[in-house]
Amino acid sequence: MVAVRQRRSLHIAWLGPVPVEDAGVLGVATDLLDGLGRLGHRIDCFFPGSQRELPVGLCNREELTFTWAGTRWQWDQWYSRHALSKFVTRLGSQAKAFIRLRSAVERRHAEDPFDLIYQFSNIETLGVPRTVGKSVPLVIHPETHVAGELRWFIAERKLGRRCQRWYQLVVVGVVFVLRAAVQRVSIQRATLVICISSVFRDHLVKDYRFRRNATEVIPNPVRLARFGDYRASIGSPPTILVLGRIALRKGIDQVIELSHVLRARGVDVQIRIVGSGSLWSDYRPLLRDIDPTNTTYVGSVPVDMIPSELCDADILIQASKYEPFGLTVAEALAAGMPVIATPEVGAIEGASRLSAIIAPVSDPEALADAVETMLERLRADAPGVRQAARADAERLFSPDVVCQRISDALEGLVASSQAGVCHNPQSGVTAGRMGSHHDGLNYAVSSDCHQGSKHPPA
Repeated sequence: MVAVRQRRSLHIAWLGPVPVEDAGVLGVATDLLDGLGRLGHRIDCFFPGSQRELPVGLCNREELTFTWAGTRWQWDQWYSRHALSKFVTRLGSQAKAFIRLRSAVERRHAEDPFDLIYQFSNIETLGVPRTVGKSVPLVIHPETHVAGELRWFIAERKLGRRCQRWYQLVVVGVVFVLRAAVQRVSIQRATLVICISSVFRDHLVKDYRFRRNATEVIPNPVRLARFGDYRASIGSPPTILVLGRIALRKGIDQVIELSHVLRARGVDVQIRIVGSGSLWSDYRPLLRDIDPTNTTYVGSVPVDMIPSELCDADILIQASKYEPFGLTVAEALAAGMPVIATPEVGAIEGASRLSAIIAPVSDPEALADAVETMLERLRADAPGVRQAARADAERLFSPDVVCQRISDALEGLVASSQAGVCHNPQSGVTAGRMGSHHDGLNYAVSSDCHQGSKHPPA
């Protein structure tokens, strides 16, 4: 007879950026906290920022509590008026805030022991107290790794020089080198690394020499309810959407070449480019080279407009040269839109052959072939292709499915660690909520999202 492991509620210390309602990685944080909480886990969240209003779904939840490391970093100050200064000072402020959270994590653990520490988004373990990290498992759930960014920063240096000043590239390069070195050391502290795709896991294992048998591949969730019914028709002419940052390693140079290849082949489409540059990389000057007869750059759009952008287009292209996941690909599938992506795009893993085509990295001719193939599929059976795309999203990225997989991995990790080398926290400590401490950190005594706080200098 096979033994069935009994499910249990875990007490989790969550370290990560402040979640928001619907926006990229911060929206993923919201879905994960909501889903893990609904599965019965108690989560104490430690955020490196000043207290602010949280997504409605996270408020007034008995299983969630929040602690904030106050910071005085603000937008549009003398230190944050330019993209480069924003990039550097914001990183420094967040690092300092994580360090200040260590004492809060340590104190909470002494009062009400954690089963594990869960660090989301970043690899650097600045907020993990060494004493707690040695007594309970540490799970790291990164969304990118700096060694991958650095690799393409070097490879695309000629493109970078066309778009940014030399001193900006020097500063970003130095920051990347330092962060990659820190991450290479930090990741070795992890008992388990949750990888958002298998291609990303391969990069982590190779670049940081991390143990493959201490990884679990689980994709990011996508809030399917954001995307309504998909349309069955195809546009005239069809619209190809390129959605995301106009920045390093996103393959925007390949999209520009694609616009000329499609025109030369006489393929009647309209390419719509939506997005902006990042604080540390802005490739928008390259867009001067697009073919204006079939390509339009519309700039960035509000987050709440992304579902309509996806629903109004016919094909999404993600030509990234390095892309651990690619939320826009997962969201496109959720909107019933077929996708064309490179094998470096993690979100395309597991998608059906009907809804997704994989094209080689840095090959605009192959991208054009994929566009023509997908157009043929849509003209032959648009409803079938769109239905397959939506079914892929439901199967792969449903928050319920993703959070259950993460929960299973965490419960198994805690069970095995307690059965083997002892990670058991101190016994005999009564569980309960903590009140405020005079350490400059704001403790959420309950799960109320709107209480006041005092914030010390960053």
